[in-house]
Amino acid sequence: MNYDEQALVFDCVGEPSIGIISRPTGAPEAQTGLLIVVGGPQYRVGSHRLFVKLARHAASQGFPAMRFDYRGMGDSWAELRSFETVHDDVQAAVNAFFREVPTLKRVVLWGLCDGASASCMYAPSDKRVQGLILINPWVHTTEGGAITRLRHYYVRRLLDGAFWRKVLTGQVGMRAFNVLLDTVRQALAKRIGRSSTRSADSSVTNQADALPLPSRIGHQVRQSGIPFAMALSDEDPIAQEFEDQAMPTPEWQQAVSRQLIQLARLSNADHTITSPEVRDQLCQLTVDWMRDLSARSAPP
Repeated sequence: MNYDEQALVFDCVGEPSIGIISRPTGAPEAQTGLLIVVGGPQYRVGSHRLFVKLARHAASQGFPAMRFDYRGMGDSWAELRSFETVHDDVQAAVNAFFREVPTLKRVVLWGLCDGASASCMYAPSDKRVQGLILINPWVHTTEGGAITRLRHYYVRRLLDGAFWRKVLTGQVGMRAFNVLLDTVRQALAKRIGRSSTRSADSSVTNQADALPLPSRIGHQVRQSGIPFAMALSDEDPIAQEFEDQAMPTPEWQQAVSRQLIQLARLSNADHTITSPEVRDQLCQLTVDWMRDLSARSAPP
C-alpha cells in the first residue's frame, strides 16, 4: 500500500510544535492511529531513523502514524522538558492527529525508553488512547541501576577465572575496585532505604506520587486499564533494569496479568535498535500489535 506524508505545526499551550503524519493512500484510512512519543534526547526521526521507518511501515500497512517533537526537542523550540512533564505535549499531538485524520476513533501510543514511560503516564487521562506499545521502558533509579549492574555484570565478572588472574597479576587497578564498591554501596542503599522509610512513609504508600519510579509507571498502566504490548532488547541495561526492578512490583504484575497482549524479547538488540534486521522485526511486530489492539478496541 502506498502512503504520503504531511508536515504540520500545531499549538501546545501557546507554543508551536512540529509533527509529521504518514497516511495510507488508495484505501480507506484505519480508525486506529499510531502516535510515536519520542524518548530523550531524541527527536521525531529517531536513532538510526527508527521512527521514520516505523511510521512509514505502519502507513504502508494501512495505519496512519504521527511522529512529533515535543517542546524542547528537535524543531519544537522551547525549554527542554523531561518525560514526566510532557503531558500537554502528548495531548496536543493527539488533538492534532485527530484533527488532521478525521477518520480516527482511537490512538495507540508507541514509545521507546522514556517515551514509553511518558506514554504510560499520559494514558489514564485520555480515553482516546486505546493501547500502548512499550519498547525498553525507562524506570531508572541510581539504586536500581546499581543492582542491575551487580546482577548482570559484576557477578559474572567475579565468577570469571580470567578476572581473578588479572587481579593477582596486578592488571586490575584500584579504580576498578572502587567502581565495584560504589556499585555495591548504591545497591545496598536501596535496601536500607526501604527498611528505614517503610514506617515513616506508611501514610503515603497508597499515593501514586510517593511510589518509586518503577512502581509509579506500572500504577499508571494499571490505572489506564488499556491493553499493551512490550518489547525488551536482550543486550540493553535499561531493559534489564526494567525487568529486574519494575516487572516484579505488584503494580506491574497486576497490569501484566490483566492487560498484556504480548511480551517480545528482541535477540541481538541494543537499547536504540541499531540492527537493521531487528528494526525490521520491530516494525512488523508493531503492525501486528496494532491490528490486535485495533480489534480489541473496536465495538463488536
